[in-house]
Amino acid sequence: MLKSILITVAIVAVVAIIYFLVSGARLKKAVVTLSQEDFIKGYRKAQLIDLREAKDYEAGHILGARNIPMTVLRQRHKEIRPDLPVYMYDQNSGRSARTALFLKKRGYNQLYMLDGGFSKWTGKIKRKN
Repeated sequence: MLKSILITVAIVAVVAIIYFLVSGARLKKAVVTLSQEDFIKGYRKAQLIDLREAKDYEAGHILGARNIPMTVLRQRHKEIRPDLPVYMYDQNSGRSARTALFLKKRGYNQLYMLDGGFSKWTGKIKRKN
């Protein structure tokens, strides 16, 4: 009994490790994670997308960013041109990673995300009044 439980736990652990390795490899192929310094160097020549909800965007966003919340991305992704670089960010980077995988499947190849997301951003921001 104990032996079969240990074998089951070991199998689940191996499957989980394989899943995370494969997911990590897919993500690395889909998006380039940039430091704030590198993000600043390139985002002015690209499409800058803020993936947070509208209320967070209005509270403060990177100057020049367009708000396309991840929650509506499936309906609005065609607003993003696939032939131009896409620089994206969210609050902490989790949504950016998932968005990159979604866009990569649809033919977008120049995908970049801000390491740490908006929560780590120390550059200029714009707030709506």
